[in-house]
Amino acid sequence: MNSFQSPPCSFFNNRWLVFVGAIWVQSVAGVGYLFGGISPVIKVYMGYNQRQIAALGVAKDLGGSVGFPAGILCEFLPLWSVLFIGALKKVMGYGWIWLIITGRVSVLPLWAMCILLFVGNNGETYFNTTALVSCLQNFPNSRGPIVGILKGFAGLSGAILIQIYTVIRSPDDAALIFMVAVGPSIVVIALMFIIRPVAVPKQVQPSDNSSFAFIYSLCLLLAAYLMATMLLQDLVNLSHNFIIMFTVALIILLLSPITIPLIITFGSHAASSDRKGLLSESQREEPDELMVCEVEVEKSDEVDLLPESKRMMMNQQVQAELFQAAPVGAVRVQSRRGLNRGENFTLCQAFIEADFWLLFISLLLGSGSGLTVMDNLGQMSQSLGYDKPHIFVSLISIWNFLGRVVGGYLSEIIVRDHAYPRPLALAVSQGVMAVGHFFIGMGLPGSLYVGTLVIGLGFGAHWAIAPAAASELFASRKAHMRQKHGDRLEEEGLRCEGAICFFYSSMIMSGFSIIAVILSLVLVYRTKVFYSNRYEKNSSLSCL
Repeated sequence: MNSFQSPPCSFFNNRWLVFVGAIWVQSVAGVGYLFGGISPVIKVYMGYNQRQIAALGVAKDLGGSVGFPAGILCEFLPLWSVLFIGALKKVMGYGWIWLIITGRVSVLPLWAMCILLFVGNNGETYFNTTALVSCLQNFPNSRGPIVGILKGFAGLSGAILIQIYTVIRSPDDAALIFMVAVGPSIVVIALMFIIRPVAVPKQVQPSDNSSFAFIYSLCLLLAAYLMATMLLQDLVNLSHNFIIMFTVALIILLLSPITIPLIITFGSHAASSDRKGLLSESQREEPDELMVCEVEVEKSDEVDLLPESKRMMMNQQVQAELFQAAPVGAVRVQSRRGLNRGENFTLCQAFIEADFWLLFISLLLGSGSGLTVMDNLGQMSQSLGYDKPHIFVSLISIWNFLGRVVGGYLSEIIVRDHAYPRPLALAVSQGVMAVGHFFIGMGLPGSLYVGTLVIGLGFGAHWAIAPAAASELFASRKAHMRQKHGDRLEEEGLRCEGAICFFYSSMIMSGFSIIAVILSLVLVYRTKVFYSNRYEKNSSLSCL
């Protein structure tokens, strides 16, 4: 690795530039959260009833859930090409729907519309997977914050795109579908050569704490700004010039993280500090192309539970084998059979692991119950007598964003400072969601505000905690796991009024969340030794 790079080259290879680019990609990646605004347009133009719109919603959810193809392609193709494929799928799916809605092509049957919506929404899994894979490799010691921030911006993207759409002020309602088809794809194609793993020091740098603090402050400011802007636009009849000003300010806030890689690269002491960091990293790092002595002592749980004296004896024995093997060019001595937690699993290898299915089913039940509320929040609010349901849709988007950011931050504290298993944070978020479903089911005055707050936070935390836990247990590049969402509520076009409308479904969702808590706690029990060893640095020995 060359320690002396020109400032432009150093800027382009800065891992913080990759992270900022990934934030911008995620800011336009959550198109699925706009379905509440797109579905009325499709319903009117196509003459669909509510059951047909629900079928489209299921297709949309499945498209946003099936991320295995994107994960597999990341194994064999350069990441820029994976992003390009996702952009093409977005344009093909939503673009064709726009052509149908505007009468430019012939109308297709419902099943074909479902396929188009599936393909279009599946494109965002390519954006999410590529952003996570590249940033987790660039920041291996900051998994929680990285996943939380990236997933947070994906959850906020719906509100961002809606705010931009209000500036367009097109008399044609189908223009929203056109913007969804073209806008995110343009952003992704413009950034696709930036989103990648970079060959730079990946250990925690002195500037990381201040950089993450800036990003977290920006997240809180964005959430507060969007909430205030939405409420103000809803309560006050603002002129179009004011809306443009609000949108320009929003874009400036979104562009502001670029100052981090600029300061790191072109700061007064950037060159010298970078070189020192690179030199110290080269002394500590263990690249594959050098002759490095590495001992892997990733043992089975039974060995991990042995007394410390016996484990030390085993480590000494392995060290002796290492010194005997080193003169003849051996690089690695392994003391286990098969793969253990934290190693690079293939998808097939992960499928036969109990930990994988515990995490998968827990995620399925927990986040599936939250998605059911998000997809039906308009009908829920109408049944309880609220005449402006979009307020709750906007609020739960904000709480979803904050849940992802805060969930990633708190889960990192749990594992870094206390060496507790990260799934413990997942169990807490699911328990919180169970309480939120119960509040909504009761239908008490103000309970919908409390329910959307609690469920939004819990649902968002899922998407910060689960991917980070999966990357720790199955490695960041091999086992990118996506969930398949839960059941959806349907109606036949009749409006139901009163708390009884969603009482039973809310209680069922609360029960699902409780089952998810139990599964997460089982996973906590199974992985407590792994996390204790990983973060207390007792599970591996390395020698130069």
